[in-house]
Amino acid sequence: QSAAFLKAAAPVVVAANKHSEELVGLSDASVRARLLEVRARAQGAGATPEADIPLVFALVREAARRTLRQPHFDVQFIGGLALLKGKIAEMRTGEGKTLVATLPATFHALAGKGVQVVTVNDYLARRDGAWMGQVYDYFGLTVGVVTSGGAYRYDSSHVAREEDAERDVEGAFKVFYDYLHPATKKEAYACDITYVTNNELGFDYLRDNTAYDASQIVQRAYHYAIIDEVDSILIDEARTPLII
Repeated sequence: QSAAFLKAAAPVVVAANKHSEELVGLSDASVRARLLEVRARAQGAGATPEADIPLVFALVREAARRTLRQPHFDVQFIGGLALLKGKIAEMRTGEGKTLVATLPATFHALAGKGVQVVTVNDYLARRDGAWMGQVYDYFGLTVGVVTSGGAYRYDSSHVAREEDAERDVEGAFKVFYDYLHPATKKEAYACDITYVTNNELGFDYLRDNTAYDASQIVQRAYHYAIIDEVDSILIDEARTPLII
């Protein structure tokens, strides 16, 4: 299966690289316009056409190059394609899995139905939302973050203030988060892409299904999710309420 997948992935990587060669010379406005074209097709069809995978991957790579100075490598394209297809991609620490997730997350977010990136703890949800939020924001995609300590929406102009600070786990010191503007959970879940911890996602699901009124429901309909450290979340750290 791995050999067959790699064989099928090769043309996608080649096509994405050809698009990348063209995009490097375009203005920011032109790059964004290319993604808007794909977004229009995706929302018209209810899902992003598979034929647009190479172009979307190349666009995200270019956005990452311009915002983070970290363009995706070809092997990261392969990892992103695996996630996009609903497969498990095993990557070692330092191989860029956080950046890889921006590829399938953007692709599926274009349909306008929401994407959740599920992380193992509050720190990663906030870090990745603020860090990768720069890539999504480049295209005008909205980004939310949901943690046990609060919910946020990505705002490139936001500078953390004293009243925005959270206490750390033991309440020993305050933690500030630039780019993350405090928001309600409903606002965070309504974003194109939401970074959320597994515990909050699971318990918000339970709370929504025991709500007395529709106005109390915070999550949107489910479309596509990426689970970071899937073995840990679904096996090692699974909790009985979440399994139920």
